[in-house]
Amino acid sequence: MTPDLSKPFLARVTDALPDLHPSERKLADLVLDFPGEMAGYTATEIAELANVSNATVSRFVRRIGYASFDEARRAVRDEQRAGTALLRMSSDVPSATGAVARHFETSQQNLELTYGALDDAVVDSLARAMIAAPRVWFIGFRAGQAFAQYLGWQTSQVLTNVTVLPRAGETLAESLVSLTDRDVVVLIALRRKPKLVAAVADAARAACARFALLEDRPSPDLAGADWYLGCTTSTQGPLMNHVGCMAVCNLLGARTIELAGPQGRGRMAAIEEAHRRFDEL
Repeated sequence: MTPDLSKPFLARVTDALPDLHPSERKLADLVLDFPGEMAGYTATEIAELANVSNATVSRFVRRIGYASFDEARRAVRDEQRAGTALLRMSSDVPSATGAVARHFETSQQNLELTYGALDDAVVDSLARAMIAAPRVWFIGFRAGQAFAQYLGWQTSQVLTNVTVLPRAGETLAESLVSLTDRDVVVLIALRRKPKLVAAVADAARAACARFALLEDRPSPDLAGADWYLGCTTSTQGPLMNHVGCMAVCNLLGARTIELAGPQGRGRMAAIEEAHRRFDEL
């Protein structure tokens, strides 16, 4: 079967399985269990891990549509950088000893890089714009959804009209049709970005709404935001490390509350009174 060259690495391997020779199938099984091995090993090392010949490795990568092992390895590395969790898995499973320290070091580095790129003026300008806007939209997909929910929850202490998208059971169109040029959209676009992310950015531009972008890797189709907030989510494991994104969201939420002034404090006081009346806490 001719491989579909538009497909990513793992999809090509899966498609080829029925047509593979036994030795190639052994290699495919290794790759599917630990596809990240392709990024860090030579063809000879991969052959040794799978207990096959170098010639088998060469035939295998050609069968799935790559001109050489190096081309296949570059494709895996590109997909790793794009955020594919499975491609960051290795057969060298780290021992439990040192896991906490390793994760702490990664988190610390991500926080340093994230905070080092932040600008007080940008954060405060966005916070003031959200306070002044008749409606603020927090939009995030996949991992970004949790951070959109967090920002919506925290800023609603001082903002009277907050919408978090997507909402269960609704299409984006049913909500974004209400977007106006006086609104502020905060789009959280983390790897791996769904195609809908670019559509949301286009909708914000079309409505002439002011648009803030929080992302961990710059995307050409999201260029032109009124405010740009970057975060670093580098990782040594199978999951992206999102402490940097959480830090930005916490900072933006805190500054919005701090800058909300008497009106914001009045809303917070009313919420506390309602808590007492409802006996919720």
